[in-house]
Amino acid sequence: MKTLKTLKKPVSLRSHVEDYLREAIMEGRFKPGERLRERELCEMLQVSRPSVREALRRLEAEKLVTTVLHQGPTVTEMKEDEATDIYAIRALMEGYAVHQFTLLASDGAINELKKAVQNLHKAAKKRDQKLLIQAKARFYDVILDGCGNALVREILVNLLSRISLLRAKSFSGPDRLPKSLKEIDTLFGHIEARNAEAAQASAHQHIRNAEKTALDVMTQQAQKQNVDEDVSPALSSGPCKA
Repeated sequence: MKTLKTLKKPVSLRSHVEDYLREAIMEGRFKPGERLRERELCEMLQVSRPSVREALRRLEAEKLVTTVLHQGPTVTEMKEDEATDIYAIRALMEGYAVHQFTLLASDGAINELKKAVQNLHKAAKKRDQKLLIQAKARFYDVILDGCGNALVREILVNLLSRISLLRAKSFSGPDRLPKSLKEIDTLFGHIEARNAEAAQASAHQHIRNAEKTALDVMTQQAQKQNVDEDVSPALSSGPCKA
């Protein structure tokens, strides 16, 4: 298990443990399929077992943690078909939200969206994945707040953790970030011009491009894991005898 920074004991301890573990999963400090042992987490974070247990239950509800028989809580291994399903829902829901936002948003809301785009560029210059994910989430928050459809927002908020996990994968593609920023700039340009159809088409294309990168990264990670698993038994079999 990794060494994580000790938590302070503030307002809501459970929510801080939850946020900390969520971030560790998003950033890949806990790998897909890795066991999350309560006792070790308690020692690392210097918190009680109930706090860890409640946080793990919440992360399980978000599909970031899975309870495996005879193993207990483990980091969920997202399959390619699940990722494809999430991107399909995103393309449908976010495309609609962008279309409606373009038609309905006030000038003030569009100005807020412009600030979100600027913050996304600032985060990109720092090459800070955590800031990037937060900035991208803020961009879509503004759109969902102004699209006039509470149900679309509810559906996407329920998928937020898994969407953020996929964003982390797509951002890790070597060439994806500059392309993503250009796509967001194009999307914002259509919104600012009040061209709802073009904005919706840009949103769809942006999500499809992100999907391709994320799936490529997932395939590469799966191949690397298979190689590591094939090599490990050979390394642990002891020295060769002449």
